[in-house]
This record gives sequence, C-alpha cells and structure tokens, in this order.
Amino acid sequence: MHPLNTVRAEPTNSASSASEPSWPKPDPDAVARWQALRFGLFVCWGPVSLTAKEIGWSRGAQTPIEVYDNLYKQFNPTNFNADQWAGLAKAGGMKYMVFLTKHHDGFCLWDTKQTDYNIMHSPFHRDVVKELAAACKKQGIALGLYYSVCDWHHPDFPLTSPGGQTKREKSDIDSYNRYLLAQITELITHYGPLLTIWNDVPQLFKGRGANTIKLVRSLQPDILINDRTGDGGDYDTPEQEIGQFQTNRPWESCMTTSAHDNWTWGGAQDGVKSLAACLDMVIRGAGNDGNVLLDVGPRPDGVIDPEQANLVKKIGVWMARNGESIYGTRGGPWKSTQSLASTRKGRTVYLHILHSDDGRIQLPALPAKIESAALLGGAQVEFSLENGKLVVTVPKTSLDGVDTIVRLKLDSDALKIPALDVPSQPITPSQ
Repeated sequence: MHPLNTVRAEPTNSASSASEPSWPKPDPDAVARWQALRFGLFVCWGPVSLTAKEIGWSRGAQTPIEVYDNLYKQFNPTNFNADQWAGLAKAGGMKYMVFLTKHHDGFCLWDTKQTDYNIMHSPFHRDVVKELAAACKKQGIALGLYYSVCDWHHPDFPLTSPGGQTKREKSDIDSYNRYLLAQITELITHYGPLLTIWNDVPQLFKGRGANTIKLVRSLQPDILINDRTGDGGDYDTPEQEIGQFQTNRPWESCMTTSAHDNWTWGGAQDGVKSLAACLDMVIRGAGNDGNVLLDVGPRPDGVIDPEQANLVKKIGVWMARNGESIYGTRGGPWKSTQSLASTRKGRTVYLHILHSDDGRIQLPALPAKIESAALLGGAQVEFSLENGKLVVTVPKTSLDGVDTIVRLKLDSDALKIPALDVPSQPITPSQ
C-alpha cells in the first residue's frame, strides 16, 4: 500500500498472468468463504501517526530517517482498545479485518523475537496483534495480517529510504529472506488461524515469493495470501480503484476513507470521503465480483479517528438494511456500468440502480424466467420484455439517491447465467 501518485519500486506480479505456479493452490472452500465476506476493514497504524504523515514513505522524505526511526520511543497509545476496534468493524458491517503488523519502515506491532524494533520496546509495551486477534475472535471478525515484503530499516535489505530508491553499501538478501520467513511463521503460529497474509511491495522478491507462499500454506493449509509476494498469490489487489468485472480470479480492492487518500492518520484536518462514495465502492466491488477493504488510520493515542469511525458506522447502517445484496453474492449477471451494478446468489439477482432519471431501466434479457421483481424490503416492481430487452420500471418516488435495489427472483440458478454486457448508459426507449 502506498500513497496516491507514488510509483512502486517494483510492480506487483500476478499469478493470473504467469505460468502454472509451483506452489500449492488455495483451498477452494477457503476462497469461497473469503469471497462471501465481501467487505473488510483495513487498519494502518504505527509510531508514524505521531507525525500525521504517511507510513514508510515519509521516512527520509518529510521526516529525517534518524527522527523517523526513533518515533517508537515516544509511541504510547494508552487509549488503544482492541475490543473497540473489532466492535467498529462489526458495527460497520465488515466481516473481516486486515491489520498492518509491519510496513516498509520495519517497525513491528507484535512481540517478535526476530528484532528489538517492535512495540514491546516502546513505552506502550503491549502486544497489539495479540490483543487484536483475541478481540476479533471474540466478536466474530475474521483476521488477516498485513506484512510488508520490503523493509527499508533492516540492515540486510538491499534498499532503503526514501521510497526504497537508495541502495545500501552492504546487505544480505538471503539473510533478510530468512528473517521474513521467521516473522511470517510467528504471525501464523502465534496469532492464527488467520484469514490471509497480506504482503506488500515485493522489491527484489521475484523468485523468492514462492517460498513465502509454500511456507504460509504449510503452516495453515486454508489460509490465503495475496498477489504481492513477488511471485503472485491467491487473489489480485487493485489499489485505490475498484477492480474491473472479473469472475475467473478472486480480487480485493483496498481503498482509503481519508479525503486526502492517507493510509495512516493524516491529522485532525484530514477529513473523510462521503458516505455515498464509500457505499459506491462496496456496491461496485460486489457487482464486479470482488471484495473491498476500506482503510482507517488510528490516531497516536490508539483511538480510530472519530470522523472515520462515524463514517464506518453509517456504512454499517446501510449494510444492515441491504447486506443481503452484498454478502455471499457473486458479481453479475449484468456487468457494471456507471449507472448500475448487479449481484446474484441462488435463484436471486439483485439489480443495483445507482443512477436513473426516471426509474426505467433497459437491459439485455436474461436466459431465465423472472418470477417476481420487488424493491429490497419493499413493493413490487414492474418488469416486461420489449423487443428482446428486459425493462424494469421503478416509480420515481421510490428511487434512492445512492442505490435503488431491485430483487429479481428467477426460475433457475442465477450463477449459471453468462455475464452480459450492458450499454454504458442504460437508456429508456423514449431516449
């Protein structure tokens, strides 16, 4: 994960474009369970929150390296409450959480035995990952752990700050690789079972990432690992954009709530995106058959910024009413446009009308009989076939400003319908 408009030092490698991987494939049931969750909370945090600047990337840039590397000596988030964090995820309708354990700056938020550069040597002296794992388990939130592949602080990693663009005079990538594998072993064995290991920025790890994947799978066979290992992974990770319609390979978009696209806390004036914008991410994500990971950045005292927390709770209110059209669904059968998205499960299709002037939507007809159409939790909706097109008509007074959801009941399995292209602007016959 990196700031907007910052180019990665090495591009992510995706197994979808590579030859058959040499590592064990993911458990299909584990993939299906993860896809069914659809919506998660991303939490990016660390001593850098004391500066209100971006984690990792500000080291050696906005903040001198010596100052950055000693921030942990002042880091004492006494208001950190793991139960409140897990509770916020639950209130937001998130089914899982991915927590940043180590970013490119090398600081570790757990009681690792591989380095002293960790939370146990800060004034706080508490294992954040341990407390968060327990809280998530208690509240039924699946937990995944973010772990940066590159480490611009570690003396054995060949590149350092700013931005991983400076080469060290001395380094030992093989020694660093052993360090990485030892830390990932700690995370899975001490804090699992985990939903996923979420790697990031695989500088110099092409050809080494396969060993990471093999290790992860050997420690927990049903765990998933993303595509930022250096050699691909189980799912793709578009960043700061919602993935395109894709059903042949799982994906998850990571997105910021910050109005300025900060991953970690950006200060009291940072602001947040609108509720409508965030709901659009979730809806389009599910409609394109992907997951969405929405990021918050806690303050240095350990409290998730109230503005971000309130936004998450508002999303949760919407999910409580409309979640059946998101959770456990697959994208389609209609491919998303600027005006609509669709999701499906069993014999049901959920048509998400994101914009319509008059409530009359024309779509390619489905190769199945529609038995009924109704607003989600509401009245029946008119539908008809006209010139080989399906026309769905919602009264203008029933249109929602964010998403009008029509539930279509079919006479057959909706998942068997091939994906259908839709004109970029669904139009009414009168237009």
